[in-house]
Amino acid sequence: MAQSDLHTQARLLHGGCRCGAVRYQARDSFLYALNCHCSRCRAASGSAFRAIAALLPRDFRLTQGADAVFIDGDPDSTHDVHCVACGSLLYSWIAEPDNNRIHLPMGTLHDTPTMRPQMHICVGSKAPWYDILDDLPQFDGLPGA
Repeated sequence: MAQSDLHTQARLLHGGCRCGAVRYQARDSFLYALNCHCSRCRAASGSAFRAIAALLPRDFRLTQGADAVFIDGDPDSTHDVHCVACGSLLYSWIAEPDNNRIHLPMGTLHDTPTMRPQMHICVGSKAPWYDILDDLPQFDGLPGA
């Protein structure tokens, strides 16, 4: 089966913000999934880490509430997109030359994705009060850095 056939056959996942004003669809074809422990992700999630699943922009679309979002950061570069009503982080746009990606907080998914987090990153700056108790690989920073 060709890669494009796999792409079109991936099931759709649904998700959205806490208040329901913004909804999205994402193909269950994530590039990777991880738990990020950096201070920015901890602050954005209000938790010890943020579970992130990455996908290509073509595999994600807002289905409701596109007029109910605000952008935190440079709209022409890497930025976060939040619900204007409840403040939920809906996704991060990761802008890199020829490699734009969506980082989807897995907590916003209403459906269960096929992929589970595969690693912990930025554990060198993790919350000192949190202990990682699973056997997933851990990286002090970014893998390969």
